[in-house]
Amino acid sequence: MITDRRVGRLLSVNVGLPRDLDWHGQVVHTAVWKRPVEGRRLVRRLNIDGDGQGDLGGHGGEHRAVFVYQIESYRHWQEQLGRDDFEYGQFGENFTVSGLADDQVRIGDRYRIGEAMFEVTQPRVTCYRVGIRMNDARLPALLVSHRRPGFYLRVLSEGVVQAGDEIVQVAAGPAAMTVAEVDALLYLPGHPRGRLREALRIPALPDGWKASFRAMLAQPEIPGSAAGNAGLADVSPPPAWPGFRPLAVTEVEPESSSVVSVHLAHPEGGAVPAALPGQFLTLRLHPGPGRQPLLRSYSLSGAPDAGTYRISVKREPHGAGSGFVHTRVRPGDLLEAAAPRGTFTLRPGTAPVLLVSAGVGATPVLAMLHTLAAAGSDRDIWWLHGARNLAEEPFATESRSLLATLANGHRHVCHSHPGPHDVQGRDYQTAGRLSAQVLAAIELPRDADAYICGPAGFMAEMSAALVDLGIARARVRTEIFGAGPAQTPGIASATARPPHPPASQPVDGPLIAFARSGLTVRWDPGCASLLELAEACDVPVRWSCRTGVCHTCETGLISGAVSYAPDPVDVPADGSSLICCSQPRGDLVLDL
Repeated sequence: MITDRRVGRLLSVNVGLPRDLDWHGQVVHTAVWKRPVEGRRLVRRLNIDGDGQGDLGGHGGEHRAVFVYQIESYRHWQEQLGRDDFEYGQFGENFTVSGLADDQVRIGDRYRIGEAMFEVTQPRVTCYRVGIRMNDARLPALLVSHRRPGFYLRVLSEGVVQAGDEIVQVAAGPAAMTVAEVDALLYLPGHPRGRLREALRIPALPDGWKASFRAMLAQPEIPGSAAGNAGLADVSPPPAWPGFRPLAVTEVEPESSSVVSVHLAHPEGGAVPAALPGQFLTLRLHPGPGRQPLLRSYSLSGAPDAGTYRISVKREPHGAGSGFVHTRVRPGDLLEAAAPRGTFTLRPGTAPVLLVSAGVGATPVLAMLHTLAAAGSDRDIWWLHGARNLAEEPFATESRSLLATLANGHRHVCHSHPGPHDVQGRDYQTAGRLSAQVLAAIELPRDADAYICGPAGFMAEMSAALVDLGIARARVRTEIFGAGPAQTPGIASATARPPHPPASQPVDGPLIAFARSGLTVRWDPGCASLLELAEACDVPVRWSCRTGVCHTCETGLISGAVSYAPDPVDVPADGSSLICCSQPRGDLVLDL
């Protein structure tokens, strides 16, 4: 309980509407420029009159209606950066205040300012746009490492405010956790588990932050290695070996009219390291003298602890990699392979499981089915698959046999063009595509974990359909073959181009291979980071802060090593790199 007490003063009310600006040859849509306004302004539930946000994915909304920054932090940055050109709104804040330091204000504290009432909800999530506003790209990382992020307010009751209003604290947050501590829990090294649990008990903290903290608590600790930060990026155990090593082909067998499986073993005998169900192998294929190696990633389709690996490859028209596997790989060959990796893996638990696939997309979910069958799982398990017909349905017999061993196994297969000898009820259940309408008619369990793999359009349709049926979005996971979608917040959409070599590249220097994009180029020392090189090649990338804070750009490092400049706030998992602030130390293969 706290009695009303004055804790600060509102020095300036700052607003601004989104606008487009040119930045590094791209158009950024942003409202980070805020300007002071005179007189009284009405604060509404989602905004201050005259204010707006350019990226509602990262800013704005009920829990991020008003951003607050302190004049004391202005003075800190003036000293640290040697600058004297700041003005109110410099850090993109709506309220410039005196008092309310990040290391004193608690999540859940409540304040009356003017006629309005507010609640502190979360630290500011820094992104690259504050660096643009400050003309200093280091700022997103510095705000976190100096523990001065600023914070957001939720509007409890609307009202008028103006510069000069006193800030009166009317209630204290229920947990003694300050803005600075909560920010550090997510972004800085350490992550003490007791404090993570305490943060989960704060009612005012938004669900997104709580989901990150739950992921961190669920992450196993791996002594002697960098495990990564599950609150910021999906993580998996470190790769079983660095780079590529030879594996022996022991068998090549057909699975359907267009899919073959290749069995791989340790060339000297013995078992290969076990993979997690759902992971993939990256192969480096050598088509011939003087030709660039082909890098291809294929999901493991066999039992993850079989002591050998099995990949299954569909022959694609004009596919150089699949053509090589189908026509040239024979028992006795040696293939170069990187260790199993990937975060599309079966989660432990007791919830029902939906294994949803189309065509050769069955490969990773088949590995999951093997794991569930080997464990004698009593979970409610659904095999939902779409194929053209029985001749083109890979693993038809194998999946049926595995399901038959399960106490609660279910199967629904759709054939879009059944063959003349395919029998409905025996070979398939529905004639037509596996669609949202089919899923709705099956009466699937709403508390299931869903795993989806197949063409991009199929995965998008299935994901939306399952969410519409009531399955939580966080329980629906997808695996993408090939390059993933780009995530470039605030960047105006442009016509997508296929990956290509940059306009100019050096004649020597490290070779940088983007495995999923099928592109290998020379490192250009004129690029500040691997991210910049990828952008110059139109390789799809994901990023937000661009300075080693948010881990959005975390990318699998299949082969090679990197250095960092600047150093990231917290290191990524072993076998991964933060491409936004890293440079190659030699030849690299990236999972991009």
